[in-house]
Amino acid sequence: MYRQTIIKGAMILTAANIITRLIGFFYRIYMAKTIGAEGMGLFQLITPLYMLVWSVSSSGLSTTMSKLTAQEKAKGSIGNAKRLLHCSVAAAVGIALCFSLAMYFFSEEIAEYIIKNPKTALSLRIISLCFPFMAAGSVMRGYYLGLQNTTISAVSQILEQCVRMAVIYMLASTLIPRGLEYACGAAVWGMAAGEIISFIYVLIYHITRHKHYSHTLSVGKAAMMIGAMAVPLTLNRMTGSLFSTAENLLIPRQLIRFGMSESEAISLLGRLTGMAMPLITFPSSLLTALATATMPAISESYALKNRLRIKSTIHQSLTITAIISVFTTAIFIAYPDELGILIYSQRQIGNMLRMLAIMCPFMYTQVTLSAVLNGLGEQLFIFKTGVFSSLINIAGIVLLIPLYGINAFLYVWILSSIMITFMTLYRVSRILEIKLPLASQFIKPAIASAAACMVSKMCSRHIWQNTEFKYNMICTVAAAFLIYVFLIFQTGCIKKEDLRL
Repeated sequence: MYRQTIIKGAMILTAANIITRLIGFFYRIYMAKTIGAEGMGLFQLITPLYMLVWSVSSSGLSTTMSKLTAQEKAKGSIGNAKRLLHCSVAAAVGIALCFSLAMYFFSEEIAEYIIKNPKTALSLRIISLCFPFMAAGSVMRGYYLGLQNTTISAVSQILEQCVRMAVIYMLASTLIPRGLEYACGAAVWGMAAGEIISFIYVLIYHITRHKHYSHTLSVGKAAMMIGAMAVPLTLNRMTGSLFSTAENLLIPRQLIRFGMSESEAISLLGRLTGMAMPLITFPSSLLTALATATMPAISESYALKNRLRIKSTIHQSLTITAIISVFTTAIFIAYPDELGILIYSQRQIGNMLRMLAIMCPFMYTQVTLSAVLNGLGEQLFIFKTGVFSSLINIAGIVLLIPLYGINAFLYVWILSSIMITFMTLYRVSRILEIKLPLASQFIKPAIASAAACMVSKMCSRHIWQNTEFKYNMICTVAAAFLIYVFLIFQTGCIKKEDLRL
């Protein structure tokens, strides 16, 4: 039953993440072709501030709710979980409301003195309207994930993306012709509307399913339990968002010092963070879903001291991680220029994709292992490694970009990702006193992906070489995927019994 619950939850979240990522991905393609790389760069200046508010107001509280709810559920104390939920929502909304008021009334100053781009002021005012809804919805979704009710999170994610797309398409023809400032505003209106509607859906579900349960937690005790976990988690996410914001603001300035114009620097930022990275991280939606379902399950097993169950869950999660990340790496290395042209009509991001592809196995493994560490209560370690990684990245931006350009920063980014992955692996192995056979888990998928890409390239050149470019590429990538799946089963990376629910 336990294994069925995790697999079912992961499958629901995976389906939702794939749908939402696809919607968001097509939106990015639409925006990239409509407003160009410079417009995407302007939008990327707004996004880190949005993520910073989310990090401070609700990210730590959401994960805390998921973990604490799973623990209380294991003890049969649903009433205590509800008391924790009410306290968390109140805290999240209070924090978010402060940010909302500050950003709305001081948008001009933030745009001019912090972002260094006055065109972002309109978008800041728009996005500030949704902060309280975003915070409350995020915490409530964490509560239902702790109950292992993944359907609520899945439906709300899809609803949010659908609303976002609908609003953007309705406003695009009116606002985009008025310039980059209003084009960015259209995108931000979509984000705000999506968050509000998503929250309303979760709230209606919660109210209609409300049942009274007795509880033994006082408000003070609940606040102490929440704070003990949420504070380090929030500090970790907040620090990461601050560093991410600093990176996005520093990269254009350092590129100008390298010799680029402001327009060229913003365009390069748009290609890197608005086009290449979303493409690189898109397959990780599968792992994000797995991690989201795994974290409360690990937490529940840890509370019950069931180490055998924890080890089994980690092994299965890392196997799936290896299978997804290795194939992703192979595709981006084999077809970087082609994918850039096919998706964005830009060959320039091909070199970025080729370099960033090396990060995939390490970056994706971090997603899985971070969920494990959160479930084990290792938020302080996650915080320390996050700060360490960000400091390395910022040092690369400040010291190397003015001398060697963007490629020097990408090398530093890859190096920091590798270092953090091995530090995280060591930590998990030491806590659980187990040896993770990571190398062996990656060998077979690596061989299978190399073979799949070689065969698909031969097919592209000799079987359907006369077809139109986009159909050629679609057939080539599809062929590589099918061959890879076949080889994965043939080499025993996935066994038939692993798929039984």
